[in-house]
Amino acid sequence: MNTKLRLIVLSFLQFFIWGAWLITIGAYWFQTKHWSGAQFGAIFSTMGIASIFMPSLMGIVADKWVNAEKLYGVLHLLGGVVLCTIPFVTDPNMFFWVILLNMIFYMPTLALSIAVSYSVLKGEGLDVVKDYPPIRVWGTIGFIAAMWTVTFLGFEKSANQFYVAAGAALLLGVYSFTLPKCPPPSQGVSGRSLVDALGLKSFALLRDRKLATFFAFALLLGAALQLTNAYGDTFLHDFDKVPAYRDTLSVQHPAFIMSISQISETLFILAIPFFLRRFGIKQVMLFSMIAWVLRFGLLAYGNPSGGLWMIILSCIVYGMAFDFFNISGSLFVETQTQPSIRASAQGLFMMMTNGFGAVLGSSVSGIVIQNYFTDAAGNKDWHGIWLAFAAYALVIAVLFVFIFKHKHAPQVAENPQPESRLSAEPA
Repeated sequence: MNTKLRLIVLSFLQFFIWGAWLITIGAYWFQTKHWSGAQFGAIFSTMGIASIFMPSLMGIVADKWVNAEKLYGVLHLLGGVVLCTIPFVTDPNMFFWVILLNMIFYMPTLALSIAVSYSVLKGEGLDVVKDYPPIRVWGTIGFIAAMWTVTFLGFEKSANQFYVAAGAALLLGVYSFTLPKCPPPSQGVSGRSLVDALGLKSFALLRDRKLATFFAFALLLGAALQLTNAYGDTFLHDFDKVPAYRDTLSVQHPAFIMSISQISETLFILAIPFFLRRFGIKQVMLFSMIAWVLRFGLLAYGNPSGGLWMIILSCIVYGMAFDFFNISGSLFVETQTQPSIRASAQGLFMMMTNGFGAVLGSSVSGIVIQNYFTDAAGNKDWHGIWLAFAAYALVIAVLFVFIFKHKHAPQVAENPQPESRLSAEPA
């Protein structure tokens, strides 16, 4: 099996695990368990809480002490075991703690999968800017495959979705130990300062004004990243209360419709190298923010019948909204940091987006939806909910235009060095 194919398998399983439950857990929570919306916001905050410290901590471990591929495998094995216990949880408060434990093991693997892939590609003399996006696109295909597996097996409202995820996690955990070795780049380095010894050097990136601003917007936009994952599936399930929509495909199999979002991702991932070289990181991230406004706005006016085209268009827009921020952001961090701290820097980026950002978005959204967009009977004003999310994304986009200073020089794309091909002269 060649190197790229091995990384494709890694990427596929990495996101198959998440896709098996991330989109459909809302249906399990609201439709099967009938637990409250405010508590559900706390459930989605678990990935944020875990991401605040675990990606950075595990990045430090991978940078200094343990082979990244071995650490990656152990975390997936532990996560798989925890996923197997979720179906036995009957209390929403206990559910929070079990999901949090699973997220503690899973969230650092997102950054580690990038660090492992970049290390293996560079070890083969390949260009991460050119060669990584076609590999990463298989992660999205894995996510889609998991969603289709769960929805067409009838597991959207069932605890069986967690067994599907657990099986993939255990398989990836074992597979990880067969990957090329990714030894700690900082192991055995002498003459280090206390900051280096503690693995805190990546946090010094925040002293750079441009990078600090980039991470701040990563946090703010990170608050929006999981909102449709949290509420999209149950939003479509709620149309089941309307007889005219009850038997439509989008209500019977919401995860299938929402999977269009991930199909869109596959196309936009492949477009990232062109857009980064042509427009630069600032423009690409701005495109992402505008796409988030459209994503939420279209959901506000869509429905499973005459307005289905709006829901489908929203799913198509999602590809740009998610990829142009998440994947481009990780590549930007890769090109702006030294090799000795790149795993830690990816962990820092993950901490801002899926850590502080996700906690902010999931916690606040759960409280706001429960207090301002849910009536006494428990019915949700989805039109108002999506418009509120769209307004938030629009404010972030406007602020980003004026605050983030970064000049893009298209002519540097001719430079063969990956660092130069993505970055531009400092502002």
